[in-house]
Amino acid sequence: MNQSNRVLSLMITAALAVAAPAAVLAQAAPAAAPAAASTAPAGSPSALVLSNSTRILATLESRRAEFSKDRSALRQFIASEFDNIFDRDYSARLVLGVHGRGASDADVKVFADALADSLMQRYGSSLLDLNTKLKVRVKSETPIRGGAIVKVSSEYLRQGNEAVPVDYLMRKVGTQWKVFDVMVEGVSFVQTFRNQFDAPLKQKSIPQVAADIKAGRLQAQAASSN
Repeated sequence: MNQSNRVLSLMITAALAVAAPAAVLAQAAPAAAPAAASTAPAGSPSALVLSNSTRILATLESRRAEFSKDRSALRQFIASEFDNIFDRDYSARLVLGVHGRGASDADVKVFADALADSLMQRYGSSLLDLNTKLKVRVKSETPIRGGAIVKVSSEYLRQGNEAVPVDYLMRKVGTQWKVFDVMVEGVSFVQTFRNQFDAPLKQKSIPQVAADIKAGRLQAQAASSN
């Protein structure tokens, strides 16, 4: 897997890591690789990241053969879990940046759906090539803007303890913490696609750009950390 695809795959996996409910992930999943102990209270962003990260990796490993044969099952798994915790519409507004100021919720949703579908179609299958035998360590949980936002810093440890830094930006929506940006090796999901779609959005409306993404005329591209 090349560097760009690996970063995007880890972004998607990282988003899924805090998405999947334990009951879903535990189905047919082997014991996960041991993770560093955490003193974070249950239900906190850090505890959510730590517990579900190890389970999602174990689930991808245990269902690898199934997903390799049935890509529709893989896409369904990714989409359902991604939607559960990733705040797609809020993240899309951040991706749109200045182009999203004053945009209707409907237009933002159309763009968010098109971007997510493009990512899943182009990079979802690369999850099957990801090394899922990783250990996860949560390093810190930092409140931002008076606690309205929380940054959870974690590491995915490869064999030999080579660390891949993965940071989450989360905000509370109702009673649930939701992810709106993921940074892998310093590469931000939001910033990557804000830069990519800035030029098209200067020339076309949000629905037109969304239509181009959906039709494949514009494609969400991975970015490397180099």
